[in-house]
Amino acid sequence: MRLIAIADIHGRQYVMNELLKKVEEYSPEIVVICGDITHFGPGELAKTLLDQIPVKTLAIHGNVDSEDVPSYIDKSKAENIHLREYVYKNVKFVGLGGNHYSPDEIKKAKSLLDEKTVFVTHIPPYKVLDNAIFGIHAGSRDIRQLLEEKRPKLHLCGHIHERPGFDKINDTIVVNCSAGKRGAGALIDLNDEIEIEML
Repeated sequence: MRLIAIADIHGRQYVMNELLKKVEEYSPEIVVICGDITHFGPGELAKTLLDQIPVKTLAIHGNVDSEDVPSYIDKSKAENIHLREYVYKNVKFVGLGGNHYSPDEIKKAKSLLDEKTVFVTHIPPYKVLDNAIFGIHAGSRDIRQLLEEKRPKLHLCGHIHERPGFDKINDTIVVNCSAGKRGAGALIDLNDEIEIEML
């Protein structure tokens, strides 16, 4: 399965235009949006942006998406996978949006994850692709613990514009697919082996 993952669109149509060019060029079966679709809203903008994507789309909200963004993801053509699992061609995707998690949210996410899952969050795990300005680690300890305990095969995230790329925690491949200032996410071929190209 070929997918394109991207985070941190921040309401910018020119970033969406670049994504749409990559979709046309690489023909992914699915696009995964890892949060910060808007820049503090409005929710309607999230729907407007998501509805432009011509292939199956999964999405979660990020830390600067307004509170109404999740409901507008639900109203869009995209699937809202926050604290839900979505199976596409025998691949299970599980999402965890936002950046602050209650114990119940962590428990729910944990119950959905396994070694075959593609885990989609906005925030990266602590100390992996999370170096923000001045090198400060801005990742989530909760997400890191989930990865270490449940070992999903692939983890897609964003949030840290300065650190797009990919790395590993144990057997889990972590991809920070932030569009940042110039990027267009990551192209991922998800077969027996996982191949990644930053766009």
